[in-house]
Amino acid sequence: MYLNSVKTMLRFSRNAIRKRFYSVIGSDKLPTTGRYAPGEGLSVDKRALASAERKQRTFTDRSQLKYARRLVVKLGSAVITREDGNGLALGRLASIIEQVAECHHEGRECIMVTSGAVAFGRQKLTQELLMSLSMRETLSPSDHTREDAGSILDPRAAAAVGQSELMSMYDAMFSQYNVKIAQVLVTKPDFYNEETRKNLFCTLSELISLNIVPIVNTNDAVSPPMYIHDDTVVPGTGKKGIGIKDNDSLSALLAAEIQSDLLIMMSDVDGIYNKPPWEDGARMMHTFTSNEMDQVQFGKKSKVGTGGMDSKVNAATWAMARGVSVVICNGMQEKAIKTIISGRKVGTFFTDYVTSSTTSVDELAENARTGGRALQQLTPLDRASAIHSLADLLLSRQDQILEANNKDLEEATKNGVAKPLLNRLSLSQSKLKTLSVGLKQIADSSYENVGRVLRKTKLAENLILRQVTVPIGVLLVIFESRPDSLPQVAALAMASANGLLLKGGKEAAYSNKALMGLVKESLKTVGAEDAISLISTREEISDLLAMDKHIDLIIPRGSSELVQSIQKQSQHIPVLGHAEGICHVYLDKDADTTKALKIVRDAKCDYPAACNAMETLLVHEDHISGSLFTDVCNMLKNEGVIIHAGPKLARQLTFGPAPARTMRHEYGALECCIEVVKDLDEAVDHVHKFGSSHTDVIVTENENAAKRFLTAVDSACVFHNVSSRFADGFRFGLGAEVGISTARIHARGPVGVEGLLTTKWILEGTDHTAAEFNEGKRNWIHEKMPVA
Repeated sequence: MYLNSVKTMLRFSRNAIRKRFYSVIGSDKLPTTGRYAPGEGLSVDKRALASAERKQRTFTDRSQLKYARRLVVKLGSAVITREDGNGLALGRLASIIEQVAECHHEGRECIMVTSGAVAFGRQKLTQELLMSLSMRETLSPSDHTREDAGSILDPRAAAAVGQSELMSMYDAMFSQYNVKIAQVLVTKPDFYNEETRKNLFCTLSELISLNIVPIVNTNDAVSPPMYIHDDTVVPGTGKKGIGIKDNDSLSALLAAEIQSDLLIMMSDVDGIYNKPPWEDGARMMHTFTSNEMDQVQFGKKSKVGTGGMDSKVNAATWAMARGVSVVICNGMQEKAIKTIISGRKVGTFFTDYVTSSTTSVDELAENARTGGRALQQLTPLDRASAIHSLADLLLSRQDQILEANNKDLEEATKNGVAKPLLNRLSLSQSKLKTLSVGLKQIADSSYENVGRVLRKTKLAENLILRQVTVPIGVLLVIFESRPDSLPQVAALAMASANGLLLKGGKEAAYSNKALMGLVKESLKTVGAEDAISLISTREEISDLLAMDKHIDLIIPRGSSELVQSIQKQSQHIPVLGHAEGICHVYLDKDADTTKALKIVRDAKCDYPAACNAMETLLVHEDHISGSLFTDVCNMLKNEGVIIHAGPKLARQLTFGPAPARTMRHEYGALECCIEVVKDLDEAVDHVHKFGSSHTDVIVTENENAAKRFLTAVDSACVFHNVSSRFADGFRFGLGAEVGISTARIHARGPVGVEGLLTTKWILEGTDHTAAEFNEGKRNWIHEKMPVA
């Protein structure tokens, strides 16, 4: 009773949500639900009108799929059966059933269209037939195989045996989630006889209203194979319906007739490709419109199913034309159903609402690859020219940029964005001027980047080997809030000849769009306009992180939460970044008070939200009873800094700051921790234990102590008597930084152009072969040569 009450409340809530949703996209009518049987009592004209009304309500974007209430899930034979053909894939089925059960308990109305009865029955009958043949000794073991036995079985007999077994399995699995199911077997004539057609959909509607999940399958035990039939005229319409040739067309017909919101067709491929996936040039189509049918080349049918990919596409487009949103996906992918409903880019989404001007992220990535290679072919002078052009545009178009930025600031203020984030979002004339100066530094240094010879070796006579710098490929930079990151990163990509995709935060949408227009304008001067693009579509970051065929390196710029999230999600694409910016300043025994106060103030208070701001202040124990400790605490309090005490300091103070919850915390605000250490060695140990290998500072007048600290601390940046805020690409003279890396491989610290390059080896000879060296006809020299 309690569970049913919860379901009822969920459904009423979803009706309200969907009513608001449909009012936005053009209709306030909800899809038919409850005990109404779609088509019942409607004339042909009214059915056509209902179909037209539903077509207007088809979901236009993946993000809307979460509103799907009535759901049809079609399981193909390739999903149901194991790859070796020996029975059903029970683990995969269990996962799918769990997802359907979750959808059911969320208040969604679920229907399953399943294959597998013939395969299940054939497995069982094949085992019995092989045993029988062996017992009768009519064939020797070497003369017959499982395939031989299976091929002589009548599929109708196999279906009759397998159907009950299949339903028993479904019943056992669904019962684990307290979900009731019902079997509905259909044949083609059921859809072309008005009375049976009416009874069928009345039954389905009644089962749905009773919170029962109908499991529909063709009754292959009494019907000849459906694929040998031609399309027939639907009674009362004078028109041909969809030919029910397989479970693809069956699921499409059911979804349209019961006015389903979403049809998920699960197969053994990731989605629709423009040609068979194993062929060269095959490209996954994440969205598919009916006018793209002539762009697709279909391959062979599945080995275990009756319908090929052309059957799925035809069925999907037919259902879409009747108001059903469709996704074709790989049923072997983990949590495919829930992932699709969450709006993620999984499988192929069928829609007719994609305009011709829309460019997919895959196309942008391919363009970035091509554009990056075009940049690589340019002379260093041309690449520098494009960067200089961008630097000049930042100043000449500053009114346009600041106008766009003001729109972002107004939106952010209305939404209650905190002041530190507003500061990050804000642009000004001085910021743009600094940006322009930094970009010109990048341009002036770009002559020594791509194609620079790092090593040259004479391997043998007339056999010269060179190691030269080359771009990494295509970069994906994900950044939050700060629109000034966009031109910085774009300039670094130009200088290093990398293709670039930029994904900015929605809070800077107007600013990013304006700045990207200037980037495109500057690239156009050298014929590489497509090398850099701004991703402004609704793709989730998690979808971008799965594009390992298109993206070579991901660089997150933003909060530690963003960086950590991307590092966890990216499984196949390397991530360059720092998970945390826990920076320390250590006031040594021989620290100068004036210098200490100045450095600590700047490190903490200049820009507390920055990753290079001080988070923990380490103080030598000799200062605790002296004036330096008091002066530092008073200065921080006057600056509005909230102080937390480390465990050792808290034990020494009777009345002091509140204890820090943890010593490994990035506050990112006017807040920090103070801890006491007995000597330099303990300070170094503390940094290694609680730091993040970002930036750590020693303040001391003792040169030996400074040298020991600089050598011993294993961080990307280690400073003596300067603020941690100097850990920055512009301040390092790199012009700008694409990010700060605390990784152990490749670039470390502020990453400029050099960090965006890798190398390749170029070997030039005459007619050299390796065999000649093995046979002693040629001799190795391995002589190092000047690289100039």
